[in-house]
Formats: sequence, C-alpha cells, structure tokens
Amino acid sequence: MKRRDFNTLLLSGLAAGASGVPNLWHDGMAYAQTEGGGLTALLTPEPPMLVLPLNQQQPTIVAGSKIYEGLLNFDFDLNPIPQLAESWEISDDGLTYTFHLQQAARWHDGTPFTADDVVFSCQVMLMELHPRARGNFERCESITALDAHTVQFVLKEPFAPFLKAFEAGSAPISPKHIYEGTDYANNPANDHPIGTGPFMFKEWVRGSHIHLVANPDYYVDGQPGLTEIFFRIVPDAASRSVALESGEAQLSSWNDVEMFDVDRLASLPHLAKTSQGYEFFSPLLWYEPNLRREPFNDLRFRKAMMHLLDKSFIVERIMFNQAKAATGPLCSTTPFYEGDVPDYAKDAEAAAALLDDMGLAPDADGIRARISFLVVPAGEMWTRLAEYFRQAMAAGGIEVTLVSTDMAGWGQAVSNWDFDMTNNLLYQNADPALGVARSYISSNIRQGVLFTNTEGYENPEVDRLFAEAAVALDPAERQRLYSEVQKILVAELPVLWVAEQQYPTLYDNRLTDVIVTGTGVNGNFATARYA
Repeated sequence: MKRRDFNTLLLSGLAAGASGVPNLWHDGMAYAQTEGGGLTALLTPEPPMLVLPLNQQQPTIVAGSKIYEGLLNFDFDLNPIPQLAESWEISDDGLTYTFHLQQAARWHDGTPFTADDVVFSCQVMLMELHPRARGNFERCESITALDAHTVQFVLKEPFAPFLKAFEAGSAPISPKHIYEGTDYANNPANDHPIGTGPFMFKEWVRGSHIHLVANPDYYVDGQPGLTEIFFRIVPDAASRSVALESGEAQLSSWNDVEMFDVDRLASLPHLAKTSQGYEFFSPLLWYEPNLRREPFNDLRFRKAMMHLLDKSFIVERIMFNQAKAATGPLCSTTPFYEGDVPDYAKDAEAAAALLDDMGLAPDADGIRARISFLVVPAGEMWTRLAEYFRQAMAAGGIEVTLVSTDMAGWGQAVSNWDFDMTNNLLYQNADPALGVARSYISSNIRQGVLFTNTEGYENPEVDRLFAEAAVALDPAERQRLYSEVQKILVAELPVLWVAEQQYPTLYDNRLTDVIVTGTGVNGNFATARYA
C-alpha cells in the first residue's frame, strides 16, 4: 500500500471516530474541530520557539502572534487599526507619536499590561534582539511612559513609515516583569510564553502539536471566538493535504500545502481559498551568497549564477504560478517599486564568459568551482529550490553540494555567516524603510541576528540612499531615492532575487473572520469563529 493510500485510509477512520474507530493522531487525542469551536491549523516546519522577540522565523510568527501582540495591526489597504493601542495621535511636525493603551489588557499570568512594558520592549529588549526594531527605534529621541496607559515616542527627525513599525511581528510587546534584567535567551518563561493575546500557551509536544487555549480575560468583549487552537506539525506534504481533505485540519497557510495541490484542494466543497492576508508582508524569495567568501565576493561570479537561473522555471514548475518573477529588492506590490532595472536573462554562454574572465577554467571533469548550499529545512518547496539550484549551476560547471540541517541549525548558521549559499525569504513590511533596507545597509551587518544583512553587502552610496529615503516626507522624493537604490542593487547583485511569493490560505468554509487584516495568518485570530 502506498503511503498516501495509507494516510487516506487512516484519516477516513479518524473521521469515522464516532463509529468506534480510535483517533490515532497522537496518543488517542483528537485535533479536529471540537464541539466548543476549536481549530486545528497546519504548521510547517516546527518552529524553534514561540517567543516572538527572540525569533522571527515564519512558523514562530504564525503561532506566536496568537500569544504576543503589537500596538497596532493593519487592514488590507495597510491602514493602521487598534491592537494593544486603542488610539493614537501624531504631532503636526511628525516627530511625536502618542499611544493610548488598552486599559483592560493583562498578561497571561494576570499582571496588568502597562506603558512600562511598551517602553521596556521598544527601548531595551527589541533593540538588542530584533533584526528590524533596532533600525526603527534608534530613530527615537525618547520613549516615555506618560502614565500607566499612555506611551510617547519622540523622533529625532520625521520618519514616514514609523506607524508601520508596530505590528506584532515587527514590535512584539513583552512583559517587563518577566524579562527585565534577565538572560533573554535562557529565561525559563521561554518554555511557557506569556503574552497579552487572545490565546494562551498550554502545551507543546515536540514533533506533534502546539496547543493554545482561549484567554478568558482577553480585553475585547466577545473575543476570541475560538476555544482553542492546535498547531499540528506534519512533516509530510501528502499527509498535510490529506488532513485538509478529511477535515482533520481546518487551515493551512504559507507553504503548508504543495503548490501543485492548491487548486485541487481549493475545489473541495468544504474548503475555501484566499490570497488575502499577505499585503503587509509581500514576501520576496532569493538565493543568498555569503559575500565574505570567494568566489561570491566577485560580482562576475554572482552575475554568472544569475544568468544560469531561470526565474520562469521556478515560478511555473516549483511555485506552480503561485508566485511572480522578481526583478529586484522590492516586490511590485510594495510602495516605491522600480521596474526599470537591469535584467539577467538565462544565458549559459554569458555565464561561461564571466567565469572565463575570472580565470575559472573547467578542470578535467568540467568543474569550474565547487560550492556548498545550505538547504532551508522548511518543506518540500525549499528542497526543490535547492535541487534546482544545483542542477542550474551544473550547466555552468559549478558543482554544488547540498547541506542539510534543522530549522534552528539553519538560523544559527545563516545568522553567524557560516554558509556559502542558501535561500532566504523576507517580509517587506509595507515600506522599504522597514522591510527592505535592513538586508542591504552596512549598519545592519549584525552577527548572530537573523534576517539582517547576513550576506555581508556594503556600499556607502546604498547606505546614503536608504537613509535619505527613510526620512523624506515627499512621496515623489522617496520614489526618486528608492528607484536609484534599486538600480544600484540590481547592478551589484548582493543576492539573487527570483520570486515574489503569492501564498494561498486554505480554510474550512465554516470558519468566518479568520483572515481579516493585511497580516493574515500572522494576525491574532481573535475574530475567527465557526458560523
């Protein structure tokens, strides 16, 4: 019997549990929708932790954003909406931002949430740990608690996208009374995360599931609408598809489901599909070289690699058209995108000429260079991207050895610059100053911090253009500066951009109000419920 056939038979039995067939998912526990309104969501891969200030990898944010919250969220048009801040004002000169906080919010241990938690998070903890928050909050002249429920940020100079720095993934607020003065990475609370969100941590069985339960003291009346959430860890893509087919799981997102299987699953009568909920992030995928190492520090080698890649093949055959070919460091859905940039068409002869110019002649086996590739351990799509890279480079005489690790190992290797090549995917966070500049400015080369300038690119002109664009208030001036910096980056290829990701979310059509903001499944699910 084939594995898929076995999974189908097993899950058919699970669905028939009322007929006396025991549930075998995990020690007899059932994870499907419970009578009281529980949700089972797929999560791929298993996150290294759930503490958002310490880790911003995709699966951590999906699960952790139900526990932790930011001051704001954003609608589909990227307008700010309340979360831990119920209202706010901006001074006429654009320097002072005053937030009025939810007065009924409490931490999951019962401690009141106050402005001191916001000051500690933004001024201390996130400045040390977060790949984006430091660049945002170092712009502040002061961060002050005016009273228990009012916090004021005063900027050194205007910063147009400042409000967008406060969503949960960008600025998760942490409990001061738990973390102040501690070794953040080894704080015992990391094993039982404490937030203000609509769901509280209950259990994590490694390799099986993460169990969250409704917060009975959540500060919004009538929320959450779900009683609990199980995040199921299912390593095999076929098994994840079967879980959706059978109803054992009611939600998938990001790359939980194989791209070739999306349309088939979306056609099932009990499932719905949406592409909304990724507007804030506009995720961009690339191949990332370590520019500190030879031969990647030579622009000719990077250009040769780019000429050996076929972005159309990646979009059509690996992403199954759930993506769009990328042209550079900004997605076409991000403000200030510039499409008039250099193009690197697939051209093996051009690649060979560049490698010849470097003196990388083929040896007796036809090999010009040998490199390693650190595979992203996040599912089948990433494995295929690595395998395709190996195949594409072989056509140019570049021999690629694939290196496997787990998610924590990958994050440690990339953040500590211990790699030749890898893939990466970063959120653009609604503005180039928030989600794009961090990957290319030299001040954000920070060893040990993931999702910074981990490739090690340095260009003073790029630093200048990003800095000026961040503080310019005239949209036309910002466009001019960002257009210029995009042209420089595409000419210098610090990374090899390949695809603007357009992920689907599949969900049980009985669910309502599950994807309600531009942060989608990275939102807190407070409004989600069964009709």
